[in-house]
Amino acid sequence: MKILALDSSGLVASVALAQDDTLIAEYTIQYKKTHSQTLLPMLAEIRDMVELDLSTVDAIAVAAGPGSFTGLRIGAATAKGLAFALEKPIVPVPTLDGLAYQMYGTDALVCPIMDARRSQVYTGVYAFEDNGNGYDMNVIKEARAVSFDEIAQELNRIGWKVIFVGDGIPVFRERMKELLQTPYSLAPAHRGRQSAACIAALGALYYAQGRAVSGEAYAPEYLRLSQAERERQEEEARRRKEAAGWQEKEACAPETAKVLYRRMTPADVPVISRLEEETFSMPWSAQDFLEMIGKEDVRYYVAEQDGRILGGCGVLMVAGEGNITNVVVAPEARNKGVGTAMLAHLMEEGRREGLTAYTLEVRVSNAAAIHVYEKLGFVSEGIRPGFYEKPKEDAVIFWKR
Repeated sequence: MKILALDSSGLVASVALAQDDTLIAEYTIQYKKTHSQTLLPMLAEIRDMVELDLSTVDAIAVAAGPGSFTGLRIGAATAKGLAFALEKPIVPVPTLDGLAYQMYGTDALVCPIMDARRSQVYTGVYAFEDNGNGYDMNVIKEARAVSFDEIAQELNRIGWKVIFVGDGIPVFRERMKELLQTPYSLAPAHRGRQSAACIAALGALYYAQGRAVSGEAYAPEYLRLSQAERERQEEEARRRKEAAGWQEKEACAPETAKVLYRRMTPADVPVISRLEEETFSMPWSAQDFLEMIGKEDVRYYVAEQDGRILGGCGVLMVAGEGNITNVVVAPEARNKGVGTAMLAHLMEEGRREGLTAYTLEVRVSNAAAIHVYEKLGFVSEGIRPGFYEKPKEDAVIFWKR
């Protein structure tokens, strides 16, 4: 069986080709370029180097999440494009499964940790069991997003030696020293990050288990609400608005008539980062914003009036869809339509660049922001349990299609 595998779920971009028990080729890189610039050229390089006829591939395995929204969308778009063009199935492989498989055969527990920002990690716990002809990988703790402190407490309770693997290691190395009482070690450099070779190996196993899907059916993993839950949440949102005595303010209200909406520049970053610090318990830093506005697939905008920055927002653009990453408004400009108009400007600019859908996440308790998003036509489509810290709280996933 011939498997083509892709992993763009984190900082690493990786493409591999495996046939039966042989890894034919793997191209992995972790550097400054975005996956939209690297993944297809890497695939083309492997195709040319091994003289691969893509029509001979049996299935496309792809890291299905959790991970970076942008990376997962790029991986999904690439896998779906190949599946449609080649009329081949897709085998979704959970990202954490792929990371854990790097430690195949160890007698220690394996704990992948991916930096999920906001002081959280995407993590799970795995163990390998000798089956007499190799090793089975068993899930001890299901994949989820939690604080590192929480997973450390669980590992201490289990009390068995553990190996950590993933890009969360450098972020939480000091917390490991402080919190872990059970023996632990860190994966070596050549096994410390995502690998499409592991996705290919697991893809073959999962394909044999009947876990392949069509290109049309595949999507990165998202938690969806039932219709009843969505209706309940919409009713709760309506009641929150009534209780708060909302007064509708149109984006073109007199208070915002002279506000200018324009692209963010490095000179705007100190003000925006300060607004983040004043508004959120887990703010982005100035360096975070500087890195983001320098990327080709990112657009950030500010609202400005009489030389004063009133707010900012940003969007990541992937395969015709936008992930709205930040929205912040100065206290004196709130409830005056500035945030609504700023987001409307962002989406209008996105439409000119080919975006047809938008998604974002917000705390379930943030009634003011939820009101703005619903006013702009966003609809709740899921929940990310325990996504936020300080305080710990679920995130509502909104989409505007």
